[in-house]
Amino acid sequence: MNYYALLSVSNKDGIVDFADGLVRAGYQIISSGGTHDVLQSEGIPVTKVSEYTGSPEILNGRVKTLHPKIHGGILAQRGNPSHDLDRNANDIGLIDIVAVNLYPFKETVAKPDVTLADAIENIDIGGPSMVRSAAKNYKDVAVLTNPNQYGIYLDAMNGNISSVTVEELRKQFMKEAFKHTAEYDTTISNWMSDNLA
Repeated sequence: MNYYALLSVSNKDGIVDFADGLVRAGYQIISSGGTHDVLQSEGIPVTKVSEYTGSPEILNGRVKTLHPKIHGGILAQRGNPSHDLDRNANDIGLIDIVAVNLYPFKETVAKPDVTLADAIENIDIGGPSMVRSAAKNYKDVAVLTNPNQYGIYLDAMNGNISSVTVEELRKQFMKEAFKHTAEYDTTISNWMSDNLA
């Protein structure tokens, strides 16, 4: 059985070491865009999302991860016979770890010369969808939205710490993930309200 981790981050801090730790633990890495390029350049074995799904990135990268093989792999409940049937019928593997942080909307709109077009293009769609899917299925999937989470998760996964379990971290990270997407949407909403007549 293959173990998959999906990594797609705008903040690349710590992602190479995290990916390396996951590969050493037996995970196959799926990634897109800049994250894929960074991992590949560092010699990390990584599969492009488009190769994994069999669907190309389209619309100048606006659609990359919005695919049943991604969200089905994240949302499938482990041990649910109906979900297993659907997965097997559609060749969907299980994605156990999702590390995502979002397009830098806040940083983009903080620039004095930002345009509405720039702001719009820095509204992440696929990222929040993956974060919310993984958070919803936190009993089976770890969702990491902050580089500070990588080391402790690897330590827990490898049995190097006794103070916290992987299951406890999944629940903690789930709460942080929903807070992350809520704050992201609030930032977008507030900026739009303040800047659009």
